[in-house]
Amino acid sequence: EIQVLADQKGRTVHLGERECSVQRRHQKVFEEAPGPTMTPELRDAMGQAAIAAAKAVDYVGAGTVEFLLAPSGEFFFLEMNTRIQVEHPVTELVTGVDIVREQLRIAQGEPMSCGDLMLRGHAIEVRLYAEDAANGFLPAIGPLAVFRPPEGPGIRLDTGVREGDEVTPNYDPMLAKLIVWAPSRPEALQKMRRALEEFVVLGTTTNLRFLRELCDEEAVVSGATTTTTIDDLWPNGWSPSPSRLLEDASLLAASAAEQFGLHRRSASTGQTTGEVAPNPFITLQRRYP
Repeated sequence: EIQVLADQKGRTVHLGERECSVQRRHQKVFEEAPGPTMTPELRDAMGQAAIAAAKAVDYVGAGTVEFLLAPSGEFFFLEMNTRIQVEHPVTELVTGVDIVREQLRIAQGEPMSCGDLMLRGHAIEVRLYAEDAANGFLPAIGPLAVFRPPEGPGIRLDTGVREGDEVTPNYDPMLAKLIVWAPSRPEALQKMRRALEEFVVLGTTTNLRFLRELCDEEAVVSGATTTTTIDDLWPNGWSPSPSRLLEDASLLAASAAEQFGLHRRSASTGQTTGEVAPNPFITLQRRYP
């Protein structure tokens, strides 16, 4: 898919592509920019086609033109999404363009402020869902008893939930978008693996383990993904490896240990100090990679 911006002054540009083929139940779960199989020539051809499509309908604003890419290198128009996409952060990280800001500027009649396309590094996004990946990716509910996102340089989290919230059946089960940036794709993929290992959610079932295993699959590592990659990898459905089950049990023990430590500190002093106890989850994740 190609990100386009068109202002009311007659300027239309594209901000490169996003590769979004990896899907489950026809919904994206793994997105990246730039596309690992993209060439400069193909990027230019797709970009110009996307600009032409936007201009043909006098489009104004941020939008995405989606294409199907054949093994031969031919591409075919699929649709245009006339909105900002869920996966827009990967484009922001590799171009330095704040797409939401540009959308607001355009809506106010101002010219867009971004210059010519310049891609830097590689960005990957995964979608964290409250769902049971081992049961056909069915949505899950429950409390977010522990919600500890990873932190560090090159890690971004877009979310509307926090620890203590309740996941109900009334809304979409997406909890957050985890995005990483690094100078190269292998480095970005490794950073995503580490970020997923350090991301702790307890109280409701999530697809964290599934996403972590997905990052190790050869199709993903090589960038040779298609819309059927997940079904091809797990034709009988995904299930966690025994080592991951052991890790889950360890995380539960860590949660209990942390809570016990907090209560013990409070009981010994007679008051809450406001200090944060050492986080045992990071240690556990590094012990059980």
